[in-house]
Amino acid sequence: MNQSGSNSGSRVNVPEAKGALDNMKFEIARELGINFKPGYNGDLSSRENGYVGGYMVKRLIEQAERQMAGK
Repeated sequence: MNQSGSNSGSRVNVPEAKGALDNMKFEIARELGINFKPGYNGDLSSRENGYVGGYMVKRLIEQAERQMAGK
């Protein structure tokens, strides 16, 4: 946890990217058939939330690899 007491895992390091990351989160949830909604999603299981986060990481890594490869 950081000094404000919030979970550092949910912090966006580049504030300008927050909107794009939110869009990606909802797009991936839709693809997985998970009913993500703006705001509180505590009614979803840890597994469902984890799938969305895991796929976000996978997609971001793929994008970075393509960018490094010059594609």
